[in-house]
Amino acid sequence: MLSYLSQYEDVFGPLRLLRFITLRTLLASGTAALIGFVIAPWLIAQLRALKFGQHYDDDRTGDLAQRFDKKNTPTMGGLLIFFSVFGSTFLWAQPNIWVVVSMFVFAALAGVGFRDDYLKVLRKSRDGISSAEKILWQTLITVVALTLLVWHPLSSSKITELWVPFLKHPVLVGMPVALLFILMFLWLVGFSNAINLTDGLDGLAIGCTITVALVYGLMAYAAGNTKIADYLLISYVPGTGELAVICGALVGAGMAFLWYNAYPAEVFMGDTGSLAIGGLLGVLAFMVQQPLTLVIVGGVFVMEAVSVIIQIGFFKVTKSRSGEGRRFFLMAPIHHHFQKRGWPETKVVLRFWILSLMCALAGLGTLKLR
Repeated sequence: MLSYLSQYEDVFGPLRLLRFITLRTLLASGTAALIGFVIAPWLIAQLRALKFGQHYDDDRTGDLAQRFDKKNTPTMGGLLIFFSVFGSTFLWAQPNIWVVVSMFVFAALAGVGFRDDYLKVLRKSRDGISSAEKILWQTLITVVALTLLVWHPLSSSKITELWVPFLKHPVLVGMPVALLFILMFLWLVGFSNAINLTDGLDGLAIGCTITVALVYGLMAYAAGNTKIADYLLISYVPGTGELAVICGALVGAGMAFLWYNAYPAEVFMGDTGSLAIGGLLGVLAFMVQQPLTLVIVGGVFVMEAVSVIIQIGFFKVTKSRSGEGRRFFLMAPIHHHFQKRGWPETKVVLRFWILSLMCALAGLGTLKLR
């Protein structure tokens, strides 16, 4: 919204700077961080007063919860991230189809996650909304988002291209809408669940989110700039530069949330945050023509999800043969495996942050290696 002030540069010359995406991205990041720091104390106090904590045992509690009681730590902290990102994006991004769809996905999945968290707190159990209901909502959100992208003339031709890392040209042009829906749905659901699994240690998920958002902010800016896109031999997608502003807002909101989510956490993001962030990153990856690169950049999230799949699969296979299933890891997701091996929680988090940074650099490297 404030970007339109650049039209009044004849009244006040410096307003012309608001035309530049780079400046608005920095302002969006700072604004989101400021919003987060301002509302966080009040939000955490309200969640505590309402007893919106985890009143049930899960992987955060029990023998892994050393010294600090995490059982009643407030959840639904994803609301802090949501309000910070949404408010900052509203102020600094120029609305176009890419911005509108990404914010729709972000807000809709935040609503689904909030309902899930609320029911868990209300019932004092793991049981929120059913898996069938969650998949139904995610399917509807994907359908609406894809319909808007296919319908709008700015996005209709580009969204049906499929690019893969290390190649100079798309592997598919005019991809069938059914195939595009399947891929986008898998990305939205897959990364939402992956971030949810990663959110098992204080600061782990949001720290990795910040690195992924930084990389996709750079990718969005590159995809929306014709000179940079031509130089890097990537797809030029007009208008996607504004998605860098959203990524900047997510970085700022993430830093504010990390302040309160760092060990020992004062608040957890819950499904309100993990579903919204996963969906946002998933749809952003498709918009900037870098969906498969998200597997590299978000390598920690992928590793966490794959570890759970391996654990479940190995348990079922060994159970069918011997009658008593065995575990491949000491505990899944994999960050708990290292805790079981005696690593302190802070060491696990810091080392996974390092892995996330390495994955981010590897993902950036794919832009040039073509």
